[in-house]
Amino acid sequence: MPNVVLITGVSRHLGGRLAAQLAADPSVDRVIGVDTAPPRTADLVRLGRTEFVRADIRNPLIAKVMAQAHVDTVVHASVLATPRVAGRVPMKEMNVIGTMQLLAACQKSDSVSRVVVKSTTAVYGASPHDPAVFTEDMHAIGHAAQGYAQDAVEVEGYVRGFLRRRPDIAVTVLRLASVIGPDVETPLAHYLAMPLVPTSLGYDPRLQLLHESDAIEVMRLATVSSRPGVFNVAGDGVLTLAQAIRIAARMRLPVPGPAISLVGGLVRNAGVAEFSAEQASFLNYGRVVCTGKLRSQFPYDPLYSTREALRSYVDARPAPRLAAGALRSAEHVVSGWLEGRAQRAAALARAATARASIGAAGGVG
Repeated sequence: MPNVVLITGVSRHLGGRLAAQLAADPSVDRVIGVDTAPPRTADLVRLGRTEFVRADIRNPLIAKVMAQAHVDTVVHASVLATPRVAGRVPMKEMNVIGTMQLLAACQKSDSVSRVVVKSTTAVYGASPHDPAVFTEDMHAIGHAAQGYAQDAVEVEGYVRGFLRRRPDIAVTVLRLASVIGPDVETPLAHYLAMPLVPTSLGYDPRLQLLHESDAIEVMRLATVSSRPGVFNVAGDGVLTLAQAIRIAARMRLPVPGPAISLVGGLVRNAGVAEFSAEQASFLNYGRVVCTGKLRSQFPYDPLYSTREALRSYVDARPAPRLAAGALRSAEHVVSGWLEGRAQRAAALARAATARASIGAAGGVG
């Protein structure tokens, strides 16, 4: 059982919930929560005796915080999945440079004996060449990872290097599937909250979900006892995207693949969601992972299946209201894209005909 636990990303949902559970455990002496922004006022009561330290893990001073508190267990839960207001560059710096500094501090520490890293199944990528199921020893098969997935791949690379330098420290890497539930806010939750959900025409990917309560419990178990290794974490079963949209009681809008970004721009302007190239790839090809190692070696059996996790999210959300204007706007975007494609194709055909005519005339001469 750890004596002093330091948790990064404590002002976010998973990190804050984990800190609250550990703070309520009398066998844990101290819980130190670190983040660049303080927790919301509503969350302070839930955090209990958690000691909040406003600090940036990109700063080497994090080593002093750890040394002064004699931290023995570090939980790195602050890797960002979506850009904040400042944009993608600060997000990458926080994810990658922050991890480097945190691991450097752990490497120098004489008291740290356990490190838990929250990662993601996005490290496997999403492409048409993927296997039916990914296991922990597999790597991305398609094109190079982008955005959050690329950050997670780099983070795990630094973790492996750290483990080689400090083999005496127990390191656990938890690759979480898409987390969903009644309280957590994630890109997938935002996507499924749209009254009109755009999907790529001709694609119906398989999805695997993880309930927020299972995610927190796995992180807690890895924190309070030594469970070294890399583990895929996801609920039982899979759903296709079409099934998920039906369960969420939303309306599906199939559009040509390249038009997804235009529809995404429409809903983004309404403050509903944001589409990235990485998310669009996932929503085309999906991703399924094997969780046998989690059940046999960790061991843990998630309480919620993929379907039950989605149902928990849906039951906590208000019923969607689809305004006729929203549907007309979406149809306008798609029809405009199709019309533009048709016009460009016609222009190319006319140009080809003209070149052929000139070539024929030149041959006659």
